Amino acid sequence: MRWRPDWSRRTVVARTLTVTVFAAAGLLMVTSAEHAAGTDLRPERYDDLAGLAREQAGRVADLRAEVTRLNREVDALSKGAAGSALRTVRDRAPAERRAASLDPLIGPGLVVTLDDAPKDVLASAGDLVNQALVHQQDIQGVANALWAGGAEALTIRGVRVISTTGIKCVGNTVILNGVPYAPPYDIAAIGDPERLRQAVEDSPYVQAYLDRVDVWELGWQVEAQERLRAPAFSGLLDLRHAKVITP
Repeated sequence: MRWRPDWSRRTVVARTLTVTVFAAAGLLMVTSAEHAAGTDLRPERYDDLAGLAREQAGRVADLRAEVTRLNREVDALSKGAAGSALRTVRDRAPAERRAASLDPLIGPGLVVTLDDAPKDVLASAGDLVNQALVHQQDIQGVANALWAGGAEALTIRGVRVISTTGIKCVGNTVILNGVPYAPPYDIAAIGDPERLRQAVEDSPYVQAYLDRVDVWELGWQVEAQERLRAPAFSGLLDLRHAKVITP
């Protein structure tokens, strides 16, 4: 007598396994939907960082407006106190105000413009695409060279820069004082144009950028101008994460 497989039993087992798999998949999808709460559970891609930066910039703008309002209240209270020794930096002597970048400044100077490589170069760069982009160290290198060249005032994309100004890369944008800016990046310095130009040419950090300019066709332009305007600095002057180093 030949042995015959029990097909009915196999069919029951297969159906049971199928139902179990579908039930587990359904439970997984329901659980994911509940945890997602309408958001994307996948990690954001590199090109989503610019959108995130713009969203955060809106929050920064709202907070700055609130800070401005509170500063006005503090100034009013300080001025209203009879015989009070309190006074803000904006009430100090003109020389101190100018040193603190609290007054606009107009004069001759130099404008240095940096830009990412053309789109066709970026598309063909592959894993080396970072070499074809402007980074914070490139902007900082030019800014430091201009300061070393005797710049009296400095702006990046028209924003007044002081010693505590933060420059940071986020994706393919640069964050300046919490606000994202896309290229090109024009860095303008008021001062002796020839002295400023010489300082830029002598900077090893700028030379490193120029080496990439030749290879990746990055944007680079230097132009002397007879009349540049640097607006007054309008951000916060207080340092919250710094301490004096005693010798």
